[in-house]
Amino acid sequence: MLLFPAFIALAQRVGGGLAFFGATLLVAGLFSRLYFAGADQTAFQLTDAIGLDQATNATMKEYVDISYGPWRVPVWASVGQYAGSLLLAIAAWRTGVFGTTRASMLLLAGGTWMGVLKGASIPDALVTALLCVALVPLGVRMLRDRLPVPAGRPKVLSW
Repeated sequence: MLLFPAFIALAQRVGGGLAFFGATLLVAGLFSRLYFAGADQTAFQLTDAIGLDQATNATMKEYVDISYGPWRVPVWASVGQYAGSLLLAIAAWRTGVFGTTRASMLLLAGGTWMGVLKGASIPDALVTALLCVALVPLGVRMLRDRLPVPAGRPKVLSW
């Protein structure tokens, strides 16, 4: 949830409709994780309340309804993460705010799977670290008011 200001700031820095639309979809995808985290927390709390076997049976019995949410709103919102990261990465690359490498890092982070009772793995942590490598330098520059002027479309291989 702490990433949404970074994506909004990136979209403002990039400017244009493509970046705005991409950031909007990406933030909607991020906030859909709130629903998934709530469903996870409920399943784990059931374990303490009624025991492992009963909690597992109750969760598996209702898994489809729990995981897709009411009217599938969380699922549709989560699609925004994938599409939004693609649009924002393209917009950042086209304006020169991000080079090819950092745009690819943003795109990789947008492809992280999410949902109810999904586990995290080592590659997920590495992708998150790469996202930090891509966003932190721009954030530091923004805080110091030393932003470079976007240089236009960068070379094929660029930072």
